[in-house]
Amino acid sequence: MCGIVGFTGSIAAQPVLIEGLRRLEYRGYDSAGVAILQPEGALEVVCRKGKVSELEHTLSHFNFKGTCGIGHTRWATHGRPSEANAHPHVSCDGDIAVVHNGIIENFAELREELKAAGHTFRSDTDTEVIAHLLEEAFKAGCPDLTAALSMAAGRLVGAYGIAVVCDREPGTIAVTRKDSPIVVGVGAQGSYVASDIIAMIDATRDVVVLSDGQVARLRPDGVDFFDAAGNPVNPPITHIDWDMDTAEKGGYPDFMLKEIHEQPRVIRDTLAGRLDGGSISIDELDMSSEELHLVDRVYIIACGTSYHAGLIAKNLIEAWARIPCEVEVASEFRYRDPIITPTTLVVAVSQSGETADTLAAIRDARVKGAKVFGITNVVGSPVARESDGVIYTKANKEIAVASTKSFLGQVVSLTLLALLLGQSHGTLTTRQIKLLFSELADTAEQVERILADDSAIQEAARACADATSALFIGRGMGSAISYEGALKLKEISYLHAEAYPAGEMKHGPIALIDEGFPVIAIATRGPVYDKVVSNLQESRARGAMVVAVATEGDEEIKRHADHVIYIPKVRDAFSPITASVPLQMFARCIALERGCDVDQPRNLAKSVTVE
Repeated sequence: MCGIVGFTGSIAAQPVLIEGLRRLEYRGYDSAGVAILQPEGALEVVCRKGKVSELEHTLSHFNFKGTCGIGHTRWATHGRPSEANAHPHVSCDGDIAVVHNGIIENFAELREELKAAGHTFRSDTDTEVIAHLLEEAFKAGCPDLTAALSMAAGRLVGAYGIAVVCDREPGTIAVTRKDSPIVVGVGAQGSYVASDIIAMIDATRDVVVLSDGQVARLRPDGVDFFDAAGNPVNPPITHIDWDMDTAEKGGYPDFMLKEIHEQPRVIRDTLAGRLDGGSISIDELDMSSEELHLVDRVYIIACGTSYHAGLIAKNLIEAWARIPCEVEVASEFRYRDPIITPTTLVVAVSQSGETADTLAAIRDARVKGAKVFGITNVVGSPVARESDGVIYTKANKEIAVASTKSFLGQVVSLTLLALLLGQSHGTLTTRQIKLLFSELADTAEQVERILADDSAIQEAARACADATSALFIGRGMGSAISYEGALKLKEISYLHAEAYPAGEMKHGPIALIDEGFPVIAIATRGPVYDKVVSNLQESRARGAMVVAVATEGDEEIKRHADHVIYIPKVRDAFSPITASVPLQMFARCIALERGCDVDQPRNLAKSVTVE
């Protein structure tokens, strides 16, 4: 989760680090800190609990002149949010400072070993062991910081992105990684490192995405790269073709609203070039038509919002390709013994491409012989690199912690995969594929129509804002959408919400309903419309306040709902794309009514790199 930034160059590091941390704050905001090497050689470390603004205010009283430093914004794993647990962490002698993203699984054993060797620990974090291991490496005769970092990393078990500075090597930053992203770049004023490209996008568009085990030594005038054995390497350079406009609010009051309004563009970009004549084209899958034809089982593994995208895809894959499809929470998948054969396709869905549970599940699946296909929003991410093929969702940078445009990009990408499997298995004709693709492309304009008028959404949100709990229901595709709607409401408004298939109401959830209790129903015209209406009648009979997401032109639904949010008529298969948008807006409106920060909800971070 946490954010890492580092700079060494010809200008003061302090403002560079603060700006980088601001851009990385979506990755964690429990605490923040910097370590800056001063011109006279002293290593100055300043940490503060809370957001980056707290650190910035403190640093304004110092105005450090050093041109080399590292910074960190934290999402707590080991040790509660506090100044003592904030990064950077330092060695006993105060000569070495470390920032770290990820989790060190063997830190308890290392901590005891280092204590026995005389080291004193000042925090409850797993990260601090790295600083002391570096100190030990120098004692063991390591000639420089990069060699010491390689030795220290060799003792670590777990996931990590690490950046370190040391007062005995002024102007140098050493970095390495395993299962946690680190990017390195060189600009006109120096060398940069970060856990996300966004932190350095103003300085350079050409970056190196460090591979597992590689070590980089940043100097003011360039970067040297080494493999784990210390041999020089020349890693490939990745050119970034998007700009900072993707990380600016663009006139919107918050990133979440901006990203909701970017969804039509995401749909169009994700579909661009995917229909070749009458055939779906996903060359990145790296599977021949014959291999695809042999696929007889699909697992979709994901977490959170991505899991809900998988639930939607299950309906499409089984309906269009007639292949059994199971959707698994990634954290559970790896701890059981799923049936996997060489004809199994495992689809790993992760917005960040670095979700720890999803990565672990990918590795287990590959060991068991499955083909693994990744769907992610981040080029060069671990999920992308460890999969046999990948679809990028073309959402660009998503800043708000609660996923919106990335979710829709995942749904569209998974819909393409379902069409491809139907094509390869001969269960969809060329004519059907063309028609379905055309209707899928039309959803971009339909989402624009929904976003053009949110008055009904706001009215319904105001009516529900003072509730203490809410129930989301639907059937078929509506059931899958309900899970995502409830999650969004919980994430950003802190209003408790449950989601159930509407047919399960009478098996327990209906006991929750009393006067004024909000029931949000996906009641679009489709195969199970009449069944959903029956459930609404049951709810209203017990005093519920019903909010219905319904199809334009459905006047009948007004008899069964207190508030109706209309969306354009679409094929039932594509209703998740259109119906999810008003639920995103609904959650945001309630959160604002309740005074919540919709971009940075409490206790959550954008990228979940720990189990």
